[in-house]
Amino acid sequence: MISGYPWWIALFVGLGVFVASFVDAIAGGGGIISVPVYLLAGLPTHLALGTNKLSACLGTTASTYRYVKNKCVDMKIAPPTILLALVGSYIGTSLQIRVDEKYLKYMLLIVLPIVAVFLAKKRTLREESEPIEERKKYLIVLIASLVIGTYDGFYGPGTGTFLLLVFCNLAKMDVRTASGNVKLINLASNVGAVVTSALSGKVLFGIGLIAAAFSIVGHYLGAGVTIKNGARLVRPIIFVVLTLLCIKVIGELVI
Repeated sequence: MISGYPWWIALFVGLGVFVASFVDAIAGGGGIISVPVYLLAGLPTHLALGTNKLSACLGTTASTYRYVKNKCVDMKIAPPTILLALVGSYIGTSLQIRVDEKYLKYMLLIVLPIVAVFLAKKRTLREESEPIEERKKYLIVLIASLVIGTYDGFYGPGTGTFLLLVFCNLAKMDVRTASGNVKLINLASNVGAVVTSALSGKVLFGIGLIAAAFSIVGHYLGAGVTIKNGARLVRPIIFVVLTLLCIKVIGELVI
């Protein structure tokens, strides 16, 4: 028994988290896959969300390390974006306790088609960065880190995908550097969320740590794919993530 569950439950969760982490390292949105896996394994919702944050946090560390090691991170913007992501995650988690999340889901049903159409018009995400005024670039990434970090604390799925699209298309960053900085922000918001969940007793450490081992492998391999293939693989996976997120939101609202 692991955290009160049979060993095969931990294995089932681990395999699902591996797939989720591989996708997350490439284009974000891993929570769309991993959270349902935890729920299918029979974990109550709050424990599923908290334990998922633990495995996601440790797994994201692996992909972040690989991006940093391969110099795919703009370190000038990293510290303030990390700080704002932490602040946003705290704000979002606090709001989650007080506000019905269905209102955010309705908003997502409006936003997702717009994002999909915008992405469809872009043949590829940029392989090289484009000139942009530094002040404008910083303003974009700082606002995105706070706003989307708040979303991550409040609801979560698709956070990395939304950040990646903003960094590439508005801040004009190349897809590899954008992915690296997005992982840093994701890591910060995950740390904030997992600490909050753990203090509230909403984390199953036995299952979470086993899933984290699978998550680390998935994130490490996924980061390597992005570094080697860039936008060629990222763009189609973003489409898949957006579609899954849309289905998830509609399903939750209907049910």
